[in-house]
Amino acid sequence: MATKYRCGWCEGDELYQKYHDEEWGVPIYDDDTLFEFLILETFQAGLSWITILRKRENFKKAFDNFNYNKIANYNQDKIASLLQDTGIVRNKLKIKATVTNAQAFIKTQKEFGSFSKYIWRFVDGKPIKNTLKDYKNAPANTPLSDSISKDLKKRGFKFVGSTVVYAHMQATGMVNDHETNCFRYHEV
Repeated sequence: MATKYRCGWCEGDELYQKYHDEEWGVPIYDDDTLFEFLILETFQAGLSWITILRKRENFKKAFDNFNYNKIANYNQDKIASLLQDTGIVRNKLKIKATVTNAQAFIKTQKEFGSFSKYIWRFVDGKPIKNTLKDYKNAPANTPLSDSISKDLKKRGFKFVGSTVVYAHMQATGMVNDHETNCFRYHEV
């Protein structure tokens, strides 16, 4: 049986490969999952994605299954308990940003009917299909991620710089940055 070619960034780690093969780059239109990835990408800022991926279940448990309605109402006691949780990244600014982002997420949902409608309008509802031969040539950000980042910040979101936004776009399938010879390139 021939082995499938994958994007080079995920080779050598089973968890990375599973994430690559099943999730990364698949278009997501569900608000709950879009919020989960927004939170995970926020915590990833300045760290490696594999670090966050390995702690994903801990984040899910600590943040009430990424329920933005609950997170929007976290008080100082809950924030203090999260700062003691060794299973997650204990960064006070990122934890507080998660609460702020849940509140901004809900406001955005109310304005557009869903966060999905809001975010996907930047790409006319369908993924941008890039033609990368090597993942190392993928941009860290683009003029589009710059513009989405500015708009999110204007709406009150935190830790949503252009690089975080572009990573979110890649993860949620707004942009297909699988290498062209990767078996997932045509599948997503």
